[in-house]
Amino acid sequence: MEAANTNITAAKVDAGQGWQWIVAGFALFRKAPLIWIVLSIVLLVIAVVMGFIPLLGQLAFNLLSPVFLAGLMAGCRALEKDEELEIGHLFAGFQKNATPLVTIGGVYLVSQLLIIGVAMLIGGGTMLDILMGKKEMDAPAVLEMAGGMVLAVLVAAALTMPLMMAIWFAPPLIYFKGLAPLAAMRLSFSACLKNIMPFLIYGLMLMVLFVIAAIPFMLGLFVMVPVLFTSIYASYKDIFEQPGRADQPQA
Repeated sequence: MEAANTNITAAKVDAGQGWQWIVAGFALFRKAPLIWIVLSIVLLVIAVVMGFIPLLGQLAFNLLSPVFLAGLMAGCRALEKDEELEIGHLFAGFQKNATPLVTIGGVYLVSQLLIIGVAMLIGGGTMLDILMGKKEMDAPAVLEMAGGMVLAVLVAAALTMPLMMAIWFAPPLIYFKGLAPLAAMRLSFSACLKNIMPFLIYGLMLMVLFVIAAIPFMLGLFVMVPVLFTSIYASYKDIFEQPGRADQPQA
């Protein structure tokens, strides 16, 4: 692994940049739309094939997801330099800083399992009692079960949000900057927290665009899925690699 740049800081950007990340991401998509679509399909096929392997396949894909994402970020960097985007970019993360990238996948996987466990403890008690015959399936039990499930969803969402903030920029920070996993997660979390307003706009606009993309037989997802990846790179570039900064991108 390369020596890490320990002077990396996150910039605070205007709220409107949340939309600009999507615009910049679409511009990167337009540079090589066919290859982006193929890359997204290949990644989907990998996920489906690994999903057929009982238990281990899904776990392995979660571990490798940051590696694949880092490769897609490398593809964005190539396009930015007017180089060609290639299928091989999807696997670039296996050739550079792969171990810390997999570590990030492990942290995410374990955290998600813990969050699911907490949610089940909060909202699954009544349901489990009904299934085990300890409670009758009457109206009060159903209402109690529904209330528990709503609370479980809210708790899971509250716990998932900081996890996503810690993971969001971690793969590109590891791949481009050579940061260790924990340092990358800390910096990613602080960057997201510092830019909560642009991320709010970014998230809302993505939700709207994905709904629109799904309307014409989901054909629009062939555009929106790649744009999701390219917009992640755009947000990373805007916050961590603004012109004139001392911690400029590594090759």
